[in-house]
Amino acid sequence: MKFSANLGFLWTDRPLPDAIRAAHAAGFDAVECHWPYDTPTAQVAAALDETGLPMLGLNTRRGDLAAGENGLAALSGRETEARAAIDEAVDYARAIGARNIHVMAGFADGPEAHRCFVDNLGHACRQAARHGLTILIEPLNRYDAPGYFLTTTGQAAKVIAEVGAANLKLMFDCYHVQVMEGDLTRRLGALLPLIGHIQFASVPDRGPPDRGEVAYDHIFRVIGALGYEQPLGAEYKPGGDTEASLGWLTAIRDAAAGD
Repeated sequence: MKFSANLGFLWTDRPLPDAIRAAHAAGFDAVECHWPYDTPTAQVAAALDETGLPMLGLNTRRGDLAAGENGLAALSGRETEARAAIDEAVDYARAIGARNIHVMAGFADGPEAHRCFVDNLGHACRQAARHGLTILIEPLNRYDAPGYFLTTTGQAAKVIAEVGAANLKLMFDCYHVQVMEGDLTRRLGALLPLIGHIQFASVPDRGPPDRGEVAYDHIFRVIGALGYEQPLGAEYKPGGDTEASLGWLTAIRDAAAGD
């Protein structure tokens, strides 16, 4: 089993290039991030080259942070901004060799928001396909992100079918899916053909995966049995020093070494 460090939550006390180096030193197989745009691409690319870690993905910008925005792609009337954010993400991903771009929907609802989201995703998929990139969409739970447009895997599956692009995939975050829908084992199996990336955190506190209501030792075995081989994204809140939260990773590595 391979794991990716989500540097939006882990090692946030240091610049992104140094966080990449810390993830490598801790034994992660890959990294991913949220919004790297304030860091020059050359610095990120150099850290990735130095460590040999792949950058799995990044997010499109959220919009007006002062106004509390959390994405633009489903906001009718904001198409120009949404597509500029998509194009920026594609350019940044290309420059650092990232594989995926999570297009954030934002706070919206209704048929007009759906149409806007589908249209903007069509643009994203066309732009990404020119460079061999994958576009991801991620349902967020309504407790952490009340009012977010995309909230369930069923809704995401319908959007993916409507867009009809081979490079549009589901980001299956076990934390969000468990909070909203539960039944992780069956949902992972049913949705596997649509999944482009898997993330995890404990439920309900979004901490390390060795606590809470989800038995991740079981979930990781299920994912392996399904034949999914890409690194799983550790997107959890460490609650302090990141290194102190990595007992779960050490335990998995030690168990694998003993097999």
